[in-house]
Amino acid sequence: MSTLSDSGAPLFNWLHTRAAGVLLHPTSLPGDQGIGTFDAHAVRFLDFLQAAGLKYWQLCPLGPTGYGDSPYQCFSAFAGNPYLIDLHALVTCGLLTAAEIAPLAALDPDRVDYGALYERKWPLLAKACARFKKTGSPSLADDGETFAAFRKSQAAWLDDYAFFRALKDHHDGVAWWEWPSAVRSRAAAQQSPLRAQLAVAAEAHAFYQYLFFTQWRRLRAAATARGIEIIGDIPIFVAADSSDVWANPELFELDVVTGRPLAVAGVPPDYFSEDGQLWGNPLYVWSRHAADNYAWWRARLRASFELCDIVRIDHFRGFDAYWRIPFPAATARKGEWVPGPGLDFFRSVHAAFPDAKIIAEDLGVLTPSVVALRDATGLPGMAILQFAFGGDAENLYLPHHLAPNSVIYPGTHDNDTSLGWYAAAAEKERDHARRYLRVGGQEIGWDFIRASYSAVSGLAVIPMQDIFSLGPEGRFNSPGKPQGNWQWRYRASQLEQLRSAGTAAYLRSLGEIYGRLSAAPA
Repeated sequence: MSTLSDSGAPLFNWLHTRAAGVLLHPTSLPGDQGIGTFDAHAVRFLDFLQAAGLKYWQLCPLGPTGYGDSPYQCFSAFAGNPYLIDLHALVTCGLLTAAEIAPLAALDPDRVDYGALYERKWPLLAKACARFKKTGSPSLADDGETFAAFRKSQAAWLDDYAFFRALKDHHDGVAWWEWPSAVRSRAAAQQSPLRAQLAVAAEAHAFYQYLFFTQWRRLRAAATARGIEIIGDIPIFVAADSSDVWANPELFELDVVTGRPLAVAGVPPDYFSEDGQLWGNPLYVWSRHAADNYAWWRARLRASFELCDIVRIDHFRGFDAYWRIPFPAATARKGEWVPGPGLDFFRSVHAAFPDAKIIAEDLGVLTPSVVALRDATGLPGMAILQFAFGGDAENLYLPHHLAPNSVIYPGTHDNDTSLGWYAAAAEKERDHARRYLRVGGQEIGWDFIRASYSAVSGLAVIPMQDIFSLGPEGRFNSPGKPQGNWQWRYRASQLEQLRSAGTAAYLRSLGEIYGRLSAAPA
């Protein structure tokens, strides 16, 4: 693998201005719909970011989630999550009534109950779809785009996704490799009588995507008006039970008869788990992607850049080498490192998107070849303060080792909150953090925020839970824990408390002191 770009200069070079942002997945927004949505509460959150002088809102992947509710295991790499659709907006345009959506308000306001949400929200979306068809299909988009125009513009992925979801519903939600052979692949399913029989059901899933993208574009426009850019997130791998794998089996390491993976993705034992992390995603046949100049990946990135201003690619090191775990496996302990596509992939991306803004999630074991690949691409990597303490001065996550072309976080969606980390950390780690930051530890969450702002890293991103000064009750995900993740939400009153406490003004002052203050839009 070559580790130098053709000119000897990095391929990408975009992080020039110091700035700060907040990490918050939209499901964590408050409201009376059982889950955060693209509603007025999202706009109020944007108002807080603007008041605090923050430039970026970072999200987890926005795709439709399935079993386990993880945004990193979606039914599609292109589709949006219908749970995020604001039903109040559908009441406003006459597709639902206030009485119909009122039962959602009884759901837990502090944690997402995905089981209850599944039972209550899907019937409401179906009802809205049926009424929409009776209206003569007017445009619901601010730019006048009709449902028919949306289906045409997104046909490259939407047709397969909608048919896949209709088939999945028809087969009671089981994974596609358990379907009858007549529909176990896209190629076969096109000839099945179910293609016509499920046309109405597929159209409904396409309509839900129309609603999602219409509302997301409206919210993103509100962000842009406030000078706020969106940092999106895409996993390097896709879920096995996804329309991507079902429709493009030749691009993955699959058994041609059963459709099951020959090997799956994960990482060996690490900071999070002594057994490693067994993700279970099918692996790419990279030679086939390279043969058509990474056409599927380029389409995926194009879709991501239409949603967001910046894209964080999860598990960047997998482009250098990935942990291949023979299937089936009980843990990720046994596997082998296999070379990834390397710089050839990023040259293709650069050719298609020369001005792309990408963040490389380069956490974990950083071999010299991973570092060389990151440096050759020019993509900013990540640094996590929680990983910095307890060792010696050579720890690469300590602020004195960081570079301007990097993004610093107190912690990510996979970490405990800073207060939770400090409470559970060994005294050696706590003592190191106190001495390094020259603090007493009574407000370690805000100490970490200030340390992130003051770091040389061009971008500092703070989890919203740390701004709320939450302990472990605010943790969003615990890697290796199969259930109970992705549920945390805040209440509207908590954001109001930040306003009354002057938190936005304090963050703005930090931005001024450390050169991260976002300029107000003209």
